[in-house]
Amino acid sequence: MFSDSTWKRIGCFVGGVLFGTAGVKILASKDAKKVYTNCTAAVLRAKDCAMKTATLVQENAEDILAEAQWINEKRAQEEEMKVQEDAVQEDGAFEQEENI
Repeated sequence: MFSDSTWKRIGCFVGGVLFGTAGVKILASKDAKKVYTNCTAAVLRAKDCAMKTATLVQENAEDILAEAQWINEKRAQEEEMKVQEDAVQEDGAFEQEENI
């Protein structure tokens, strides 16, 4: 009536249905829900920790950027003052040569 391959297919189908039904029952149990809840809570804690770390890194990067900009502004001012001093010295040297 049924060949061996047909019986194997029927057996696989029935086994799959039983396994699926048992799996759904297990996944819907109170113990499983507790595990899901605890895992979700752990993920949320990890997310909070990662966000705190990211915020700290961002704040440090902003501090570093602000300090670097301040250093560059200070150097630019010093260079501008040096150029002005050099120009004054050159003007003074030029006037002395004219007087000679």
